[in-house]
Amino acid sequence: MIRSLRVRLAIGASIAIGLVLLVVWFALSQLFTDYVVGRYRAEMATLVDTVAAEVVLRDGELVLPREPADPRFSLPAGGRYWQLTRAPAAPLRSRSLWDTVIDVGQPPARQYLGFHELEGPDGAPMLVHSQSLALGDGPDAQRFSVAAGFARNELDEALAAFHGQMRRMLLATAFVLAGAAFLQGALGLLPLARLREQAARVRAGDARDFGSAGPSEVQPLVSEINQLLAERETALERARARASDLAHGLKTPLTVLAHLAENLPEEQRRIAFEQVDLVRQRADRQLQAARMGVERMATTSIAGLGGKLVSVLRPVTAERGVVWEIDVDPSISLDVDPADLAECLGNLLDNAAKWARTRIRLSAARMDDRVRIAVDDDGPGIAEGERERMLRRGAHGDAAGHGRAAGNGLGLAISADIAEAYGATLSLGHSALGGLEAVLLFDLASGGRRPYDPA
Repeated sequence: MIRSLRVRLAIGASIAIGLVLLVVWFALSQLFTDYVVGRYRAEMATLVDTVAAEVVLRDGELVLPREPADPRFSLPAGGRYWQLTRAPAAPLRSRSLWDTVIDVGQPPARQYLGFHELEGPDGAPMLVHSQSLALGDGPDAQRFSVAAGFARNELDEALAAFHGQMRRMLLATAFVLAGAAFLQGALGLLPLARLREQAARVRAGDARDFGSAGPSEVQPLVSEINQLLAERETALERARARASDLAHGLKTPLTVLAHLAENLPEEQRRIAFEQVDLVRQRADRQLQAARMGVERMATTSIAGLGGKLVSVLRPVTAERGVVWEIDVDPSISLDVDPADLAECLGNLLDNAAKWARTRIRLSAARMDDRVRIAVDDDGPGIAEGERERMLRRGAHGDAAGHGRAAGNGLGLAISADIAEAYGATLSLGHSALGGLEAVLLFDLASGGRRPYDPA
């Protein structure tokens, strides 16, 4: 099935142009053939009348005292012929016939465009028009027939010359019409290209809807899309409001619980504060997830954002002598909100900064229609069986033996959620540096974020 409108229009125009020109070919060919044949038939009829007008009765016999004056009748195979047949006497003929006798009554006489086709004096086909006539009235009338002919190649050459010129004319017409059809298709599809540009602006957050501009034929579609965008905006605003209400509603009870925990024994107080802090962070995550659903999207440079994040985290690892490496193609950018990408990538870089021994590398490269962003470190890494668990909320790395405190278990999970919201994936693996490799894979053909449920 052909999905391109441009190709469909081109095929339809080609078929229409071909059919029209084919009809024109047959119509003009028939009209010109009829015209040329009519001219030759009129010429032959005039020649028959000329010969018949000169016939006189002398001593009981038909004679032709004066022959037609056309010099072609005097040359053997001159291209014009006449013959007067009078039984039982020998026929009178033009010298151009030489020793050929025209006998249209002798079967089988072939027909060609209304003429009798016979063999001429030069062996080439000859077309003949004949007519039976009578001199006088009543039973004493003298009956005779007059035949006039011409070389068939004259008619064929005239038709061939016309068909050759008409073929060139129709081919030129076909090219002109094809160009006009292509131009018409390009102009007709131009509003769709503008709608595509407007859709890109809506997706990037530079416009709220498609507006009302455009041809009347696509206005119903544009109106439906605008209504759909408005309903989506309303639904996302409601979802953000509910999440915001939920998160803010938890803050006061959490503050009360934290105040009450001050009176608990030291170990229980520490556990209570950890749990209150965990709930607060999860509530903040709900606000972040709700914001992701309605935040204005923009094109974000990975090199620019990555450089800023590394400059913020480099002082944190300076005391340990950690070396940061950045290998990012500066031409790579993503249609992702900068704040979302900063949080997603920042969590991965922060995790690497926490566990790296001497080296951290940030790299990004384009792979066909995908972008691969990797954060590598030479830390202790994560066991293969634990990697999937570390992408779930609340999972903690094993900090024992490394002299570092374990996190709250939300960083990698938040990054995974943000990646999923944009149709990307986050995977953990073994780095060539010896530690953990966190890989973000964005699909450039996905056309933006997917529906995200913050629950």
